[in-house]
Amino acid sequence: MMVQVIVDGKNYEAEEGSLLIDLLIKEQIKVPYFCYHEALGADGNCRMCMVEIAGQKRPQIACDTLVKPDMEVSSKSEKIEKVHTDILELELINHPVDCPTCDQAGECSLQDFYMDYGLHESKVRIEEKVKHDKHVDLGANVMLDQERCVLCARCTRFTDKITHTHELGIIGRGDEAKVSTMPGRKLHNPYAMNLVDICPVGALTSKDFRFKQRVWFLETANSVCHGCAKGCNIYIDHHKIKYEDDMIYRFRPRRNDAVNGFFICDAGRLSYKLLQNNRQTMIRHKDEIISEEKSIALYQSLLKQYKNSITVVIDANLYNEEIEALVDYAQRIGAEVCAPLECYDDTEFADTMLKSAKRAANYEKVVKMGLDRTMPKTSGLIINFNHTETFYAEMQIDFSTHQRPNASFILPIAAYSEQSGSLTNEDGLVQMCEKAVHKNSPSPTLREWLQKVGL
Repeated sequence: MMVQVIVDGKNYEAEEGSLLIDLLIKEQIKVPYFCYHEALGADGNCRMCMVEIAGQKRPQIACDTLVKPDMEVSSKSEKIEKVHTDILELELINHPVDCPTCDQAGECSLQDFYMDYGLHESKVRIEEKVKHDKHVDLGANVMLDQERCVLCARCTRFTDKITHTHELGIIGRGDEAKVSTMPGRKLHNPYAMNLVDICPVGALTSKDFRFKQRVWFLETANSVCHGCAKGCNIYIDHHKIKYEDDMIYRFRPRRNDAVNGFFICDAGRLSYKLLQNNRQTMIRHKDEIISEEKSIALYQSLLKQYKNSITVVIDANLYNEEIEALVDYAQRIGAEVCAPLECYDDTEFADTMLKSAKRAANYEKVVKMGLDRTMPKTSGLIINFNHTETFYAEMQIDFSTHQRPNASFILPIAAYSEQSGSLTNEDGLVQMCEKAVHKNSPSPTLREWLQKVGL
């Protein structure tokens, strides 16, 4: 049942019995917190999310307060500001002053909260701070700096409640308390790098991203992971250094409760490397680099030569718009169409969380369109639009994002990050991807190539 709640003098509607902090987060009402996370639930150990509630003798933590009808809440009073400052001072007693060298700088909740609620003079000198281990390799691409940890327990709860692998725990008491792996174990699960995202400070960082780029230089685009048919939503973080090409530095999960929630698998997160490496950038015929004008003339002559024996092969990772355009193009030139899918079936990759056995981003689109999903029959000319398989024909033309060592005639095309489009995930949900990367010398998109060769 929905009830009325008053927060800082304004009326809001929330479900009775839900957590007060969820309402504050949803309505973007500023309240500091470290330990709470919507995917992990309440823990109540950091005490930062204190608010005043009418009728209560003392401040209450919003992450463990249930919404009641006509509840009156204050998040901004002088008393609450003092509470936030005092708790933050306690959190910072042993925190090292290494923000300039911390990889979390610019994305750190502790930095943000200090600017909002701290700005106090420390009562503890740097040399008096309790020291813990730094640069601890936990495994699975995650590094731990124990000194920076605020003991929010998000990481330990993630391995307990989300992955159920239980690699992490908090050992010791008082000033000696610290996060560590269980004795004789390493962090080892296919979602471990999500710990970097949920850590509110710089305690857990990515070995892959560490010291590669400062986050305030990065630009971000909304996209969808192409690692499988699940269609996990991601942010593509990229940056263009002057005179150099735009470069992707990392993928991060983008919240979508209908698909992936808050997380992505590590394989999908690191797939940005495959997206950028070994790219095809030049038009090649046999062992010769040729001009675009010459390639178009050669392409058209091959179409005439093999007019009655052409097969168009479509990759199941292409955007919806590209697949539809290619099917239409095949009809115009009288070609057969196929989109082999068997090579994308991988039951060993799949799990019960976010990893699908269908290892192609637009697998479902191919199925929905009723395309031939088998390998092409014997053909005089195969026009391969970025499929990864090897085919056998008298002649083959490859439109490809990446190099193909045995290609006779290959034309470079833009990767999905270099254009916008939509994908249909395995549940039938159509999702948009923004263009992220802007190259100095961009390769044409497939749709641009179709125009060039005379769609």
